[in-house]
Amino acid sequence: MPQFSSVPSHRFSIAAYSKTLSSSLFALLPCSISSSSHSSISIPPLRPPLWISATRVYSSWRHRLVPASWDRLHLRRGRLGCLVGEGSRGLLSMETSVEKVASAEDGGEDMARQNGALLKLEELNWDHSFVRELPCDPRSDIMPREVLHACYTKVSPSAEVENPELVAWSDSVAKLLDLEPNEFHRPDFPLIFSGALPLLGGLSYAQCYGGHQFGVWAGQLGDGRAITLGEVLNSRGERWELQLKGAGKTPYSRFADGLAVLRSSIREFLCSEAMNGLGIPTTRALCLVTTGKSVSRDMFYDGNSKDEPGAIVCRVAQSFLRIGSFQIHAFRGKEDLDIIHTLADYTIRHHFPHLEKMSKSEDISFGAGLEGSSAVDLTSNKYAAWSVEVAERTASLVAGWQGVGFTHGVLNTDNMSILGLSIDYGPFGFLDAFDPSYTPNTTDLPGRRYCFANQPDVGLWNIAQFTATLSAANLISQEEVNYAMERYGIKFMDEYQSIMTRKLGLSKYNKHLIGKLLNNMAVDKVDYTNFFRLLSNIKADPKTPEDELLIPLKAVLLDIGNERKQAWISWMQTYIEELVSSGIPDEQRKAAMNSVNPKYILRNYLCQTAIDSAEQGDYEEVRRLLKVMENPYDEQPGMEKYARLPPAWAYRPGVCMLSCSS
Repeated sequence: MPQFSSVPSHRFSIAAYSKTLSSSLFALLPCSISSSSHSSISIPPLRPPLWISATRVYSSWRHRLVPASWDRLHLRRGRLGCLVGEGSRGLLSMETSVEKVASAEDGGEDMARQNGALLKLEELNWDHSFVRELPCDPRSDIMPREVLHACYTKVSPSAEVENPELVAWSDSVAKLLDLEPNEFHRPDFPLIFSGALPLLGGLSYAQCYGGHQFGVWAGQLGDGRAITLGEVLNSRGERWELQLKGAGKTPYSRFADGLAVLRSSIREFLCSEAMNGLGIPTTRALCLVTTGKSVSRDMFYDGNSKDEPGAIVCRVAQSFLRIGSFQIHAFRGKEDLDIIHTLADYTIRHHFPHLEKMSKSEDISFGAGLEGSSAVDLTSNKYAAWSVEVAERTASLVAGWQGVGFTHGVLNTDNMSILGLSIDYGPFGFLDAFDPSYTPNTTDLPGRRYCFANQPDVGLWNIAQFTATLSAANLISQEEVNYAMERYGIKFMDEYQSIMTRKLGLSKYNKHLIGKLLNNMAVDKVDYTNFFRLLSNIKADPKTPEDELLIPLKAVLLDIGNERKQAWISWMQTYIEELVSSGIPDEQRKAAMNSVNPKYILRNYLCQTAIDSAEQGDYEEVRRLLKVMENPYDEQPGMEKYARLPPAWAYRPGVCMLSCSS
């Protein structure tokens, strides 16, 4: 068993990992507007302690040379755009295939048609690199058991199916695969994507991984109800993994049935595509089918199980590797540390190939860790460069979540993608009334570890587990561990500042103005999405009469007394002064703000409305909601009802909050 240095329970926050950050700067974060209990996470001792010494890190940057050829590459993050900006110290942000996904969709179908490349299911170009290059479980049975010295087990879908039906599908995901759209309408399509019929050329397996759940090591977890069908290479050379969630038991199912219900599958399908529409890196969803069989579920763990319609969603991602995919092998002792090395090489080769092409002749080094520590040369160790990029991608992802008001709900290390993607949509939720302590997960209620305000710190905590795993395998040094975590803090703050600046239509970041706004929103429980959308209607006119200042926001400033009204007027006056000083024309600013402030988000009550109809056999609301969420920044005349505030019934259990079993 590898030895890890342990750390007692303590307070852990982003501020410890950047010289540009301090506790006073937490006014930049939503958590700053609530009590201090939400500004960081209390971490219990890990069992066993997989943690590298978390001494507070103070940066001592030493830039020996930054070659002119290493211009900062602007990452494509959908509509949120490139958020590497001021404060980034001129560091390199490496573009990867993940950031190119959106551009692959733009015009991808036209290119495929021109090349005659749109394919039938039988013509997909399979390339099973994961199976070919990584150690396999010698057994292929589905008996629940510990799977040792392996990254996966070969299994086949086994869910019982009876007259499966296609509920919904994504044309944009079909484009990623070069799949002919008419394939969705072939009569055997539901049978293939329920696992009842094999997909020609596929090679199915379930992945082995572990994870920390709510801060405690949970041991082996793995794909307990998800079965990968294989990897497809499209005409642009991009690799896409297809996976059926709810397809039956695997060795990782433990005591569960390996199945999924229509309710949770609709939520996963819609949120995968909604997040893509928002410009947030995410796994995707090709299609959703019912199985025609019932599945028993106890939604609230209260002993009241009921039968629900079964369903299977086909998830698509360049990889479903997680932090826990690496952790499991570190916890199994020295003989499995080589698997971490093998898996790291595989991941870099296929998903971070630019890191293998770095020139060692470029002398790039950065100080990290405690004063007097050695410099970090990212060109001399691809694993160090990789850990930094994983940290930065994760920071960018979490900043994007904070920008659109998304709360994941279950940020365990087995639910954190190594590619910086949103993954595993369970009891998620978007903010309605702004509440930094909001958690959509009933399981999280006692400590609210995964509440909205804590997500930035949780992301860093999870990156600490990842870097500790690489350190245990002797792939990175302590200085490189510190540097990766330091980069997370700086990257998050850079991007969060940039997002909030653009949400307000400002020309530069204004800490006091944004902090005061978030405080006002929390006090008055203002709807997060609708407020920022309406804010674009404010005119930069300092002569606006005081009694007219709040008229553009009257739809979201509800039931506020005179004292609170004066607080908002005071803020609005300062805001207008800032707009005037920026010199940006009103219409130009409005267009820019509306491009980053969505009109439509996947509110839980909208999901529930679609679920209620689907459970009665009517799938039109699921399909209609999908179309709205694919273009959340557009006005979409006639769809205004999808931007309404939640009705009273939306706050009942099972709608606004769900359990992990949901």
